[in-house]
Amino acid sequence: MKSLLFALFALLLAVAVACSIAFGITNISFAEIVRSFTHYDASQAQLIIRTARVPRALVAACVGGSLAVAGALMQVISRNPIASPSTLGINSGAAFFVVLGSGLLGFTGMRALTLVALVGAAVSGAIVYILGSMGRDGMTPVKITLAGATIAAFFFSLTQGYMLADGRMFDQVLIWMVGSVAGRDMNMLVAVLPYMAAGMVIALLLSRHLNVLEMGDDVAQGLGQSTAKIKGFASLAVILLAGASVAVAGPIAFVGIIIPHIVRYFISGDYRWLIPFSALFGAILLVAADLGSRYIAMPSEIPVGVATAILGVPFFVYIARKGRRIG
Repeated sequence: MKSLLFALFALLLAVAVACSIAFGITNISFAEIVRSFTHYDASQAQLIIRTARVPRALVAACVGGSLAVAGALMQVISRNPIASPSTLGINSGAAFFVVLGSGLLGFTGMRALTLVALVGAAVSGAIVYILGSMGRDGMTPVKITLAGATIAAFFFSLTQGYMLADGRMFDQVLIWMVGSVAGRDMNMLVAVLPYMAAGMVIALLLSRHLNVLEMGDDVAQGLGQSTAKIKGFASLAVILLAGASVAVAGPIAFVGIIIPHIVRYFISGDYRWLIPFSALFGAILLVAADLGSRYIAMPSEIPVGVATAILGVPFFVYIARKGRRIG
């Protein structure tokens, strides 16, 4: 049954990608989309399809899936229902390092900026973990949330301060800082795709162990699981997924919070299914949000990060009030 559902939602993702390619300020027929790949003639419509719309849709799908899986991993290893790359400072740290690397060190290539983003994600994650683990009772959901919020605000303030000090930098990265997939090309996606794929493979390989970890560290250790190794590899997957996503699309928020809870409620809490369904649902959400963002202020477009925030804030409040525990 779940395999059939996965196939149906994969088909829905394909439809969402097709709609993302077809609709916008300039609408393009589906027949023209097919012709752009079968009988390419370099017309204006086909140039838009191949150089703008297709890369944009694929970047949105990959980033949405990566952020959703990163959120699912963070929620189980921190036992915090509102954990995600945005709420625990991972995105902010990666964004600060990208801005710093671009402005101060002069990095321009996507591969170099991706590596810088991964370092920033790792540094911010390590700081949050250290702060959240202080005290006799170790890491708790409240402590990790407070530590994450603090580090997110800290790196966001540093980023804003640096951008304001350099007016040229402010103009260049303002839209990227909100979170956007517009203007991305295939070379950018190719540069970050290996890191996303590696993070996804690690998450899938860990899925069976995450089911045990969800029962609690004591139970997992009693069943012979090495919780430190599981959390370490899960953290590595989060860094790869979130860091690569921030490098190509900026710090898009809330996807990592929304999707894992939807999958748990409607599909399954088994991580062997939760991980792949989270990737699929996250891709659908961000592709759909990007498509919807084109119509909110037509003929102008708003960054997709604004659209996910509009969806995510009420969901965040609901989860916080409900107080659902992971495990």
